Amino acid sequence: MAMGRIHSWESMGLVDGPGIRTVIFLQGCRLRCRYCHNPDTWELCGGGTLESPEETVNRLMRFKPYYGADGGVTFSGGEPLLQKEFLTEALALCKSRGIHTCLDTAGVGCGGYGEILKNTDLVLLDVKHYTPEGYQAVTSRSMDAYEEFLDAVQSMEVPLWLRHVVVPGLTDGEDHLAGLAEYVKGIRNVKRVELLPYHVLGVPKYRAMGIPYPLEGVPPMESGALVKWQERMNCGLKNG
Repeated sequence: MAMGRIHSWESMGLVDGPGIRTVIFLQGCRLRCRYCHNPDTWELCGGGTLESPEETVNRLMRFKPYYGADGGVTFSGGEPLLQKEFLTEALALCKSRGIHTCLDTAGVGCGGYGEILKNTDLVLLDVKHYTPEGYQAVTSRSMDAYEEFLDAVQSMEVPLWLRHVVVPGLTDGEDHLAGLAEYVKGIRNVKRVELLPYHVLGVPKYRAMGIPYPLEGVPPMESGALVKWQERMNCGLKNG
């Protein structure tokens, strides 16, 4: 049985998938996004606590009465795909016990996603950027791994919610958002697009960890500025 290294739990999440959800944040991430607000989850083997899939799902069962018809569990991070064996076993156990499953991911894992996705009801995919150059500028990594995962999700026809963080001077502006809207049109099975306004809630973590914050001085974005673009990108989608 694979052990998972878990950073933290959120028992009553309302923004990480449909309904009321338990959000499990796993350790480890290969990306170094300039706006990351969870640098404490970067190290795969540092921090967090070890749990078996059985222990994790047994804890989830205590919350199941709150999930109702729409809720369930969301595995987030960090990057949950990096803990492939643990995630595969935990998702299978969740499905066997009637818990709706969701992955909140940037799609940069270890490959071979079939066993994970066959027990995933919904993928919340973080679209860092839609061009290779822009992706590299945001994450300091190539876009190849992300595209491999996106191909796998579409091949297995898992429903997608796309998320995109809008950062002043980095991923904002009319031209950028128009390009994103065109990019979204080329992705199958998208049920929702969420434009997330940049915030600075994670900045104190950088200071506590002694890490320079890459976007020092960039102001947070007002959510109201994105309403029209979000409506435009969601127009015509078959929500589910």
